[in-house]
Amino acid sequence: MQLRPVFAVSLTLLAVPLTSHAASPGTSVGTTPSSVAIVELFTSEGCSSCPPADALLRQINLKQTNAGQLIVGISEHVTYWNNLGWKDPYSSPAFTDRQSVYASRLSSEGSYTPQMVLNGRDQFVGSDGSALERALRDDARREHFALSIISSTPTTEGIDVKFAFAGSPSKPLDIIAILADDTDRSNVLRGENSGRQLQHVSVARSMTRVATVRDGGEQVVHVSFPEGLSAITGAGHHLILFAQEPHQGAIVGATTAPF
Repeated sequence: MQLRPVFAVSLTLLAVPLTSHAASPGTSVGTTPSSVAIVELFTSEGCSSCPPADALLRQINLKQTNAGQLIVGISEHVTYWNNLGWKDPYSSPAFTDRQSVYASRLSSEGSYTPQMVLNGRDQFVGSDGSALERALRDDARREHFALSIISSTPTTEGIDVKFAFAGSPSKPLDIIAILADDTDRSNVLRGENSGRQLQHVSVARSMTRVATVRDGGEQVVHVSFPEGLSAITGAGHHLILFAQEPHQGAIVGATTAPF
């Protein structure tokens, strides 16, 4: 296995003003976001440079910028650190593959940890708050489509979701569903973070393409629970939906709700 590059960058607090959008995914507020910025963090519990990036994601998740953007973070734990002393319990080959697709398009360095990707367009070191601030400002000037969850009904095997999409994109868009833990903690026993308790926010447990949209309208889809999350409902988990250009291109609309 080829070891990916690792960057050690100090956590930089964002200069862009942020306000709390919600204390949890289920808390409502009066301000409607002008757009949603999906911030994907590719991370690993085996990487000693990743905890500062995890901390930055905790700082920004579910915050709203003065430009009206709601920041929705997603922790996607990769697998290529798993044979270097500690197997990350949240890692999945699906997230490793997803990062590889982004790297082929966005990153001259290839895949590395920690890496953030904002709305499928901008990539930067995951602990670099200044780079995140610049990406947020750039994204605020781009076109976004409205995507909303009308209802979500848990079943024994998953969640039945009714959603609405508004707009006329130039090409069909994939609707991606993520089931995520609100927060997770691990006591790491081996590897580069041995002896540390690590904290994560918005930890992706599954990622599935559930629909395609070509124009505005409503659809009903079923999102299956992954193994180990079966029949778990209530506080502590949330659903993220986003509309993404084919072949894992730009994310142009997103929303989130608890389940």
